[in-house]
Amino acid sequence: MDFRQIKPGDDTDLAELIRSNLRAYKLDIPGTVYFDENLYHLSNFYLTDTKKRTYIILADENDSVIGGVGIAEFDGFEECAELQKLYLDDSYKGQGIGYKLMKQAEDAATDRGYKRIYLETHDNLDIAIHLYEKCGYAEIERPAFVVHSTMNRFFLKELTVR
Repeated sequence: MDFRQIKPGDDTDLAELIRSNLRAYKLDIPGTVYFDENLYHLSNFYLTDTKKRTYIILADENDSVIGGVGIAEFDGFEECAELQKLYLDDSYKGQGIGYKLMKQAEDAATDRGYKRIYLETHDNLDIAIHLYEKCGYAEIERPAFVVHSTMNRFFLKELTVR
């Protein structure tokens, strides 16, 4: 397994991974990333300003997408990134890889000068919520600026400056 930055050739595989995860948790509904217009073109977004954002792909020995996580600028809080689209292929879950993806995202955010990370999630994603809490994210009230209207849990973490 190898971590690397997203490339345009990853777009379809990543979108299908995200959609299959959302279907499995009954979140293939309006108000989630499942229906985002740019879902099949994520590399366009993450590669346009790598000083503010990145998407880290986890690839297997054949360079196939098995997971990933993104960070991007977030105006809701000062000096804040948003953790975005953390997904992993089912066959790799339960091996501690989620923690490695979180560390990759937090390191990328710190490298870009962010002081905190915000994220949105849903009650149906109880395993992800457990991961976020174990990684030190504190639950906050629903902010007024929520983009994905179906999301109902919100977290924030202060980053340690290196």
